[in-house]
Amino acid sequence: MSSLRTEERLELLRDLAQMGSRGRAEGEDLGRMPRTFHPVKEHLRMLDPDVVLVVGPRGSGKTEMFRALTDASLVQEAFDESAVRRLPQAEKTEWLKGHPLGRAGFDAAGLRRFISSRPDLDAMQELWFAYLVRLLEPHLGTGAQALDALLDAPGGAAAQVHDAWLAAKDEPLLALDRLDERLENENRYVFVAYDELDVLGGSDWRAMAEGVRGLVAFWAAYARRWHRIRPKIFLRSDLFERFATSGGADLAKLAAGRVELSWSDRQLYEMLLRRIANTSDRLREYIRAGRSVVSWRDHPVLGLIPALERWTDARPLIERIVGPYMGANRQKGLSYRWPLAHVRDGLGRAVPRPLVRLFEEAAHLEADSPRPVGGMRILHPSSLRRAIDVVSSEHVAHARDEWAWIDTLKEALNGVLMPAKQRDVELRLADASRWKAPPPYEDPRELLGYVVEVGILRERPDGRIDSPDLFLYGLGLKRKGGVGRR
Repeated sequence: MSSLRTEERLELLRDLAQMGSRGRAEGEDLGRMPRTFHPVKEHLRMLDPDVVLVVGPRGSGKTEMFRALTDASLVQEAFDESAVRRLPQAEKTEWLKGHPLGRAGFDAAGLRRFISSRPDLDAMQELWFAYLVRLLEPHLGTGAQALDALLDAPGGAAAQVHDAWLAAKDEPLLALDRLDERLENENRYVFVAYDELDVLGGSDWRAMAEGVRGLVAFWAAYARRWHRIRPKIFLRSDLFERFATSGGADLAKLAAGRVELSWSDRQLYEMLLRRIANTSDRLREYIRAGRSVVSWRDHPVLGLIPALERWTDARPLIERIVGPYMGANRQKGLSYRWPLAHVRDGLGRAVPRPLVRLFEEAAHLEADSPRPVGGMRILHPSSLRRAIDVVSSEHVAHARDEWAWIDTLKEALNGVLMPAKQRDVELRLADASRWKAPPPYEDPRELLGYVVEVGILRERPDGRIDSPDLFLYGLGLKRKGGVGRR
């Protein structure tokens, strides 16, 4: 068997360490996105004009999908890869950002002030309506003079925008009715996409909840009225379950037709192999030279796209990278099983972001301090083990954007040996005075229930509370055993 020279191995490690964006989809280089965006046919059902809600946990690809369609000009490629029948022609569609809007929209503090002064769901729906009209201003054409006050109001002044919408009376509705009719006559679509809704209210859970409820309720009321102005609402799974599932028949219909961004093990390994192969010519040659049953398709824009019949078909290529075992023998774990098992959350879900970061960080650690591995391998198993701690720390740190209270959760649980008795964990959460940012629930039992519901912790069959490795190190928790870091 041939072996890699030291310099060849280091070059591959340096390339592998650069295959992601440090775990943040919003930081992904748009120039690289055609080679990193992974089209999953089940996910691309969201291109159907009748699908409004796109739901998934943190790191599942919501923002990547959003940016691929609104920023990276990959609409044609996404349509081509989709299996949806009767899609509109891609060139007949336009994709706009409904949120975030930057200077043209409200900020978290402005939303909190608006909700404080107008605390009812109707006002929140009207606010989303007002900003939709402003977004679509370039499409309204002649006859929109009655909307001048609404269109000229400062984007950051939510109450002023809302007042102008109220003063315009029927004109906003009539303007969008006319636009929808014109789009239908021209056989065109305007898609309005909403992302980053989990940070709507900043650290204010109530403001975020009201904003999400208002947006979903607004489109539940109008998605059937307009056929060519179509929304795409990218929503975190727990927010969907809590704030977007109660309502009338229209809302139930939106929820029933949603697309879930869930990932099978096969799809995850297809995504990972695609990332590796499209990172550099060296990695492309390295990954394709390995013995495997993976079939590859070379797309002129999207690059190499692998196809696996089963997730276990990735085994030869994972073993080419890291060897067959996570230690000296089989008892330490099989390398092709280990990565997926250790990036799952408390609900058993694995998503792309932590998996990419695991291999990226392991390559970074290995390049800094290489260990002998032999043959064509480039990673030592101990680097993967050390990398999961870095990934966990990053995962918790990045969660502050969505769960501002997670730092205090970390302080409360620091040093707890997992698994722990439920009562012991609740006692750690009981001191409400310590919370720097208000948690979603003050009652410790309810708060623990929510933490389990979103996958930060999990409840074992014996009733004890445990932590997945994805959150263990980042929360300062401890567990005996495991694969050695050295």
